[in-house]
Amino acid sequence: MQVPVNGPDPVPQRLDRLALRGRPRDAALVDRGGTLDYGAFDRTIGVLAAALLTRAAVGDRVACWLPKTRIACLLPLACARAGMVHVPINPLLKRAQVAHILADSGAVLLISQPARIATLEPGDIRAAAAIDALSIPTDHDPLPASPPDADPHALAQILYTSGSTGRPKGVMLSHANLWLGAVSVAHYLGLAADDRVLALLPLSFDYGQSQLLATWAAGGCACPLDYLTAGDAVKAVARHGITTLAGVPPLWVQLVEAKWPGAGAPTLRRITNTGGRLSVPLVRRLRALFPDARLFSMYGLTEAFRSTFLDPALIDRHPDSIGTAIPFAEILVVAADGTIAADGMPGELVHVGPLVAQGYWHDAERTALRFRPAPAASVLGGMAVWSGDTVMRDAAGLLRFVGRDDEMIKSAGNRISPTEVEEAAVAAGAAEAVALGIADERLGQSVLLIARGDGDAERLLSAMKRDLPNFMVPRDVIWRADMPRNANGKLDRVALKTEYRA
Repeated sequence: MQVPVNGPDPVPQRLDRLALRGRPRDAALVDRGGTLDYGAFDRTIGVLAAALLTRAAVGDRVACWLPKTRIACLLPLACARAGMVHVPINPLLKRAQVAHILADSGAVLLISQPARIATLEPGDIRAAAAIDALSIPTDHDPLPASPPDADPHALAQILYTSGSTGRPKGVMLSHANLWLGAVSVAHYLGLAADDRVLALLPLSFDYGQSQLLATWAAGGCACPLDYLTAGDAVKAVARHGITTLAGVPPLWVQLVEAKWPGAGAPTLRRITNTGGRLSVPLVRRLRALFPDARLFSMYGLTEAFRSTFLDPALIDRHPDSIGTAIPFAEILVVAADGTIAADGMPGELVHVGPLVAQGYWHDAERTALRFRPAPAASVLGGMAVWSGDTVMRDAAGLLRFVGRDDEMIKSAGNRISPTEVEEAAVAAGAAEAVALGIADERLGQSVLLIARGDGDAERLLSAMKRDLPNFMVPRDVIWRADMPRNANGKLDRVALKTEYRA
């Protein structure tokens, strides 16, 4: 386990105790409703936790389908304080995806907005009771924070992430996973009580959630923003005196193309990236635009939260590196025979340590594929996440991402299941369909749909737009009279990927 000599405290606690990390009069959250200092922050979480306990029981799942409202920001800690399991839902998802998450998680509450709730059908809710977030009572006595010796290994959250096949799967995260992840990130980023972090990314995204939790672990202030244009983010940086900005590559493309004031962003101390590799030209542009900000390039996976980061002092010499292990993580490069790959040789990135999640919710088969015993060479041992991603380690110990072994499509920081896109295409009228990720300079990848059917792409895409979030809708459709098949009679994805250079 890589923990600096003067590193963070490795003892995990319950997640809700993050509300106690800051000084009472320091700001914890700034949003449209004003400023919450840490004293009010702790009380508000306690009141929300008490209100939840009037509608659900300890251990119940509570789903949240909201933009970055105050309730959405506080709910992870409030659920933790109430002993419930938080289930965040991407606000960009539509009825079918939300219905699946509600049914799969067995959520008993859905906290959302009336307009969103109205899009759901009676069968979508099933056992869940839909609650308008604004109707949650605020007159309860606050529930106190959990004691320091409360079990940190209890389930705290189910974070849904798309796989290469099938519908989104729920990654089970304990209080320890989330606490240690927040403390680790706050430590290696060097966050402090005077930092102000602009939260641009979706809170249902592990990196987006980290914006909040790591900030509070450091006693800093989070400023959530639902933005429409990059210009909104530019204005927010100046308005709030933002010191820390997190993004994914497509967002950084927008930000470097935005119009910044003459002085740039003098308050920025650090910018961070994950969810896809920054291109070398984009690294150069970011360094020129924010010369005084430290640029952190990182790699992560939902099943272990975060795995590596590159020391900003090395970014100019190694712009394509994902760095080395973060605190509390042991990262191995494993060859096909199970041994540790030699320097310069490709291998699978395997993550070991206390950040490893508890598996997939009610899915033993897929859990067994991804979560397996650590390699014999591991120092920590125990259960590991076998990422399926190929990396190489150089003689200096720095890692470089080589490729993704599964069929996942990553577009604008979103993980897209090809199967989900294909099911929507067939439902919209295609006889058969295969979704592929095609290299895209701005998005990382865009979705290409290969379909067999009547050839009316406009009608097909119009129908798919009704059922899928925008980031999952194919950019292009190619119609074919027939589809290649393998010896088992299945659609031959390898042949299609070769033909269209996916």
